[in-house]
Amino acid sequence: MTNFRTFTELVLERSEARGDADAFIFLPDDARGSVPQHLTSAGLDQEARRIASWLQERKAANRQVLLLYPAGLDFIKAFTACLYAGAVAVPGPLPAEQGQHFSRISGILRDAEACAVLTDSANAPEISAWLAAEGFTDVPCLATDDPAQGDAVAWQAPSLTPESLAFLQYTSGSTSDPKGVVVSHRNLLANEAAIQRSIGTPLGAVCGGWLPFYHDMGLIGHILHPLYLGGTAVLMAPFTFLKRPVRWLKMIGDYGITTGGGPNFAYDLCVRRVTDAQLETLDLSSWTTACNGAEPVRAETVRAFTERFAPAGFRPEAFFPCYGMAETTLLVSGIPRSAAPRVLDVDAEALERGELADPRADHPARSLVSSGIARDFEVRIADPETRVEKPVGQVGEIWLKGDSVASGYWKRPETNKEIFDAAISDGAGGDDGGGWLRTGDMGVLQDGQLYVTGRLKEMVILAGRNLYPQDVERAVHSVDKAFATGAGAVFAVETDREHLVAIQEVRPGSISTDLHTVASGVQSFISKEFSIPAGNILLVRPGTVRKTTSGKIQRTLMRKLFLEGKIPALYEVLEPAVRELVASAEAGDDTDAAESLESVV
Repeated sequence: MTNFRTFTELVLERSEARGDADAFIFLPDDARGSVPQHLTSAGLDQEARRIASWLQERKAANRQVLLLYPAGLDFIKAFTACLYAGAVAVPGPLPAEQGQHFSRISGILRDAEACAVLTDSANAPEISAWLAAEGFTDVPCLATDDPAQGDAVAWQAPSLTPESLAFLQYTSGSTSDPKGVVVSHRNLLANEAAIQRSIGTPLGAVCGGWLPFYHDMGLIGHILHPLYLGGTAVLMAPFTFLKRPVRWLKMIGDYGITTGGGPNFAYDLCVRRVTDAQLETLDLSSWTTACNGAEPVRAETVRAFTERFAPAGFRPEAFFPCYGMAETTLLVSGIPRSAAPRVLDVDAEALERGELADPRADHPARSLVSSGIARDFEVRIADPETRVEKPVGQVGEIWLKGDSVASGYWKRPETNKEIFDAAISDGAGGDDGGGWLRTGDMGVLQDGQLYVTGRLKEMVILAGRNLYPQDVERAVHSVDKAFATGAGAVFAVETDREHLVAIQEVRPGSISTDLHTVASGVQSFISKEFSIPAGNILLVRPGTVRKTTSGKIQRTLMRKLFLEGKIPALYEVLEPAVRELVASAEAGDDTDAAESLESVV
């Protein structure tokens, strides 16, 4: 694997070696009566050459190309074509699928300075009209599923180096300020090797999943990793999974998938939605690595999924809690191969102070799930304010170094200096010279294992205490059976002091009493559990709490919408000072509503 200088060289070799073997299998939604769609390695190679020749004819080498596709094989052909052309792929969410029209994509197109847009025939007319309306008259749009476009024979191998850019991975952010992570061929090869070492995936492995192709875990874990291994990927659309979670699990058994996964909420959804009758039809014995990442891993979920699906052959050691991010290409750490998830129970009050301590009887405790060992990275835990390294067992910001770490965000030199070239202070005015990535995640090292405790920017500070919003959200969920798991958002707003706000989705037909009583119960439980005032509770309809497609709760966006008075509540109780704050924000708000939208990447 280390003989390849670029990922393009690797894919070319894999295609020649595998020939007519399946590289990808896509399962369309059953509602259309469709059958599995197969793409062989040779077929991928020919289609990539054809599309790449069109890009080369338009001088797209070393330039950015925006990819806008529904889930399916056409995206994979187009991404591979960018590799073949020496172009820089920019995967984006198809606007029609996200209900955001083109506000998000317009920001990405401008920021990336894309020279072309690739899509399919079904979406090309609308995308072409959008380009014209936005004034991008010099940016052509190609429907890559038109076989008359491009000529595979005319393709020429690109001139690339390990430092050449492979793609830009746009991360969550506002529509007006998208940030694209610059991923080089060196970064990509390094992280694919790190994934293989961590998971132990063999050559020729069968991987599979449902995550969006423009999401880092979906792209690198479920599409590029099988290419790296010379294996096969079996894929379905996110909507197919969300509509019928059992189809994901059935796909694993039907195709003998060994490696694949998703965010924590996906496993929760399977526990809740897969029936006993469906369970009897499943065979999960081939599933050796069930990755659980992209959001905090909950001990309750790990236990519930393992117990629920043990009769189908799922083994505890198959769970693979892991940690990563787009800024490190993808994977940073994961639990040792064949080891069951490690859960560390700690005293909640000590954790709020940034320390690990054993639980005390009759005191709140918190269960932390280990994200495993970072084999291919240097890891430090630093104080986010002083930048001094924290000792083992103390919580701080996770800082990283390694070959997988990207060089920065596209065209963001000042931000890159702060985020990608941070220096650890010696506490006496000196530092170690820099080169560290500041992840923005809080965590702690214990016995060589990394435990992620939360996001730095989302931490709630009340009365000098550091509260993690996911802990409060979990407590709120436990109050009433009408509350859906992972359907709440907790954050703080400031007047003359900090105020806690909790928003929770509720199914009105499922409550056994009135909403006033339910909200009062939430207030009482938060006050009892965390010894803090809980004066601001909003009960909302299902679908109100914004999430990314990977299942992350968009707390920053929810806070913004709350302050703008844009959260429609079935029932709310607000402290007078908070109500006044929201009212004043509503009166002064003259911003475009589109600016309140946050990426679902």
